[in-house]
Amino acid sequence: MTTGGVVAAGPLGFLIGLSLGALGGGGSMLAVPALVYGVGQGAHAATTTSLLAVGATALVGTVGHLRAGRVRMVAGLVFGLVGIGGSVLGSLLSRAIPNSVLMLAFSALILLAAWRMRARHTETPCHTKQLTSAAADGHQPTTGAHHAGSDANASEGGGPQRTKPGTAWRVVVAGSVVGFFTGFFGVGGGFVIVPALVLALGYEMPLAVGTSLLVIVISSAEGLVARLPDARIDWRVAIPFTVAGMVGVLLGDVIAGRVPADRLTRWFVWLLVAVAGYTAVQSLLTI
Repeated sequence: MTTGGVVAAGPLGFLIGLSLGALGGGGSMLAVPALVYGVGQGAHAATTTSLLAVGATALVGTVGHLRAGRVRMVAGLVFGLVGIGGSVLGSLLSRAIPNSVLMLAFSALILLAAWRMRARHTETPCHTKQLTSAAADGHQPTTGAHHAGSDANASEGGGPQRTKPGTAWRVVVAGSVVGFFTGFFGVGGGFVIVPALVLALGYEMPLAVGTSLLVIVISSAEGLVARLPDARIDWRVAIPFTVAGMVGVLLGDVIAGRVPADRLTRWFVWLLVAVAGYTAVQSLLTI
C-alpha cells in the first residue's frame, strides 16, 4: 500500500458517502472500484473494507430516516436476517475467485445497478425527498406504490396484518439474494432491496428507501462477520475511508432535497457505466 493510496482513502470515502446519501441504491457500487483502483487494495481486501464503510455510512443515513418515521424496524430486521445464509455463501465463494475474475463480475453488477436506477429512478433518496416535500405542500406524489396510509403499512402503524405466503416467500428470496451480493461483492444491495420492499410489502418509496438503509446495515454486518476469520483490514485505509463516508452521507442527504432528482440520477447512471467499463477493461487485461 503506497502513501498516496492511503491519502486518497479519505477523499474517495467522502465521495462514496456523498453518492450513497443522495442516491442510496447504487452508491455503494463505487466503493470497491475506488478502493481497488484509487487506493490500491486487492479485490478481496477492498470488498471487506467496503462492507465496513458501506455499513457505517448506511447506519448514519438510517438515523435521519428513522427520526422522520421512514424506517419500518420489524420489516427491516426480518429482511436483513433472512439474508444470513446468502451472505455466508457469498463470502465463502468470493474467497475462491481470482481478483481479476471477481472484478470482472463486479463490473457486470455495476451495469445492473445502473440499469435498475435508470429504469426505476424514483427509488433514489433524491426523488424520495422531493416527492415527500411535494406531498407536504399539498401535492400528491405518484410513485407507483401504495401510500403511507395504505393497508400494506398498517402492520407497523396501526392494526395487525396477516402476511400472505406469497409475500413471505418473496421477502425470503429477495433477502437471500441481497445477502449473497453483500457477502460476495461487499456491496449494500440497495438497488435490489428497494424494489423488493415496494413489490413484496407494498411500501411507498420513502418507507422503502429508509427501510432499505437498515437492511444494508444488517447485511453489511453479516458479510463482514463472515469474512473476519480470514480477513485482514488495513485500518490506515478503513478508518479515513469510513469516517469520510459518514460525513459524505450527511451532505448527500442535504443534496438529495435540493438538486433536481432526474439530473442527479442521470449523471450518476453514466458515472456507473463509465466505472463499469473501466473495471471490465482492467480486469480483462490482468486475466
